[in-house]
Amino acid sequence: MNSNESNKGTLSRRSAVAVGLAPLVVARHVLGGPGYQAPSDKLRIAAVGVGGVGGDYVAGCRSEEIVGLCDVDPDFAAPVFKLYPGAKVYQDFRQMLDREHNNFDALIVATPDHWHYHLVMAGLAMNKHIYCAKPMTRTIAEARRVKAAVQ
Repeated sequence: MNSNESNKGTLSRRSAVAVGLAPLVVARHVLGGPGYQAPSDKLRIAAVGVGGVGGDYVAGCRSEEIVGLCDVDPDFAAPVFKLYPGAKVYQDFRQMLDREHNNFDALIVATPDHWHYHLVMAGLAMNKHIYCAKPMTRTIAEARRVKAAVQ
């Protein structure tokens, strides 16, 4: 019998470390649990139209990871941009979607109404979760196309 093994057939601490079974010391916020959200449990969110009410939509998700923000008027949206220094900032939603499509899980659409359908369809084509201000579409035909894209 090896001196590292006990008589009961269990491994000693030294043997466990040698075979990689030692417990790891990990900070509580990494694992999650009551009162903690693990980083892997956070949604990565991108948002378009954050200068107006879209900033409020993003604020409602501040416990998540905001990775991309877009607004055609960067001066108007500057206060929102400053609140999320880790987010990449864009003025053109097409550039944001092209560059960040692998970096986010959900898209917030808070643009003027006539852009909702186009952004929703782009997000669905990328298989993203969507939060869209109402109305989602302007016509029944657009609504049917959104429904078909979801199904």
